[in-house]
Amino acid sequence: MPSIKKYLVNYFTLTEYLVSQQDAEQAIREGVSFRGTNILILIIAIFIASLGLNTNSTAVIIGAMLISPLMGPIIGIGLGVGIQDFELIKRALRNLIMAAGFSVLTSTLYFLVSPVSAGHSELLARTSPTIYDVLIGFFGGAAGIIAIGSKSKGNVIPGVAIATALMPPLCTVGYGIATFQPHYFLGAFYLFLINSIYIALATFIGVKLMHYKPIPVINPERARKVRKFVYTISILTLLPSLYLTYNMLKQSHFTRNAEQFVAQEFKFPSTQVLSSSATMDHGERVITVTLIGKILPTDSLRLALSQQLKFYGLQGATLNIIQGDTPDLSSIAQSATSARDIYEMAQTSIAQKQVTIDSLKSIIAFTNINDSIGGQLAPELKVLFPQITDIAVTRAIFGNIRAEATTLDTVNVALVKYTNPLPAAKRNELEAYLKARLRYKSVSIIDIGKQINFNSLSQKPHNGNTSTSKK
Repeated sequence: MPSIKKYLVNYFTLTEYLVSQQDAEQAIREGVSFRGTNILILIIAIFIASLGLNTNSTAVIIGAMLISPLMGPIIGIGLGVGIQDFELIKRALRNLIMAAGFSVLTSTLYFLVSPVSAGHSELLARTSPTIYDVLIGFFGGAAGIIAIGSKSKGNVIPGVAIATALMPPLCTVGYGIATFQPHYFLGAFYLFLINSIYIALATFIGVKLMHYKPIPVINPERARKVRKFVYTISILTLLPSLYLTYNMLKQSHFTRNAEQFVAQEFKFPSTQVLSSSATMDHGERVITVTLIGKILPTDSLRLALSQQLKFYGLQGATLNIIQGDTPDLSSIAQSATSARDIYEMAQTSIAQKQVTIDSLKSIIAFTNINDSIGGQLAPELKVLFPQITDIAVTRAIFGNIRAEATTLDTVNVALVKYTNPLPAAKRNELEAYLKARLRYKSVSIIDIGKQINFNSLSQKPHNGNTSTSKK
């Protein structure tokens, strides 16, 4: 057992692979300065990163990370805290603030003149930092300080620059300022703060583990206060990320359960799931499923499936089912006024159309009655007025042409054809009969004599309803 422990200790011993403290410090101190070419390279890297974010190009963003010299001041702060060099801390902190300021100003100016203002996924990914970003910053800083203190540098520093991603958050901060979107500004700035603080913290711990000797200080109490301040800032920076991580894990758990629920419960022979989504907003959880295929009874389906939510850990969630004839309930809730206006307009239009339909129905019914009157009266007229051979009852509209203002008058007309002309008394009797039988206030009887042959005008009966009798 002691031999295994000795083997492992020797396996992880760093003494033989580290450069001297003096050489490591010199490399870090040189990277702290931001003057001359360093500041120009930083501005160019900011433009490249902004272009990558604007065009949503991951390759361009990675290139900007490799060019950027932002890691120097952050590692310098960690080294200064570790060896108690307060002048180095102040110089590195001042240079970091200047570098961050130049970066934000450059990206803000770029996005103010950029014709593309939409936020892409590479921008959005840098507005909701979590505990994972804290861990990335910490382990990235640890790898950085080990690489600086190691004789074999390898590709660690470029890899740390890519992993910790200091440049894109600053570009996103500029984007938030240029487009007046505070959530971009705050989220991205918080991510930059996380990366910076935890890279510096990892550097401080690495310096201690590599046993770098602190410089003599006149006031040990000041060194203790600085370390306490570093620990406090690290913890305070960590707390919001824990809350954001908790929300992210809740969303992830909810999304996973919702996907399982949809996959297991939405199985129908003639209907398939077109798409599904699970969203959480201010504590309200909503599952929206869009179906395609045969239309299912939505209310019954929602009621039955809502009872299954508890078996997937989704109790309390709202289930929305959208089909071909089903409106999006969330959209209706958001635009209730518009939906109500549209409904009222539709109801008014339907009512107007119904009035027109009823009017047309009454006209058609009246026309059908007039068309069939002759056939209805024929049996009675054969008995009461045997001289009549043909009759047609219609409604005519007369216009008074000689009047100053043309007037219209509606007249009920009976066109009658006889074998022998009717005496005046019999004609009056026919008129009284027609008014009583047809319930007209007045009827004008016109004797057409032998001027019109009804049989020659109509070669076939009208719908079989009109019959003519010929004596």
